[in-house]
Amino acid sequence: MEDRDQLWTVDDVSRYLRIPVETLYQWRRKKQGPPACKMGKHLRYDPATVREWFASNAA
Repeated sequence: MEDRDQLWTVDDVSRYLRIPVETLYQWRRKKQGPPACKMGKHLRYDPATVREWFASNAA
């Protein structure tokens, strides 16, 4: 699998957005933030979708 095809973890998204992991979990509970896919007990994010979400929500 190529690097660009890899899904991001909560930690990866946290580092990319430079926010605490807990903020991502709070956003998810409030149905805010970038969309994630639940795989078992784990959340995974598509990097392209996270980037699009960030670009569309940038001030």
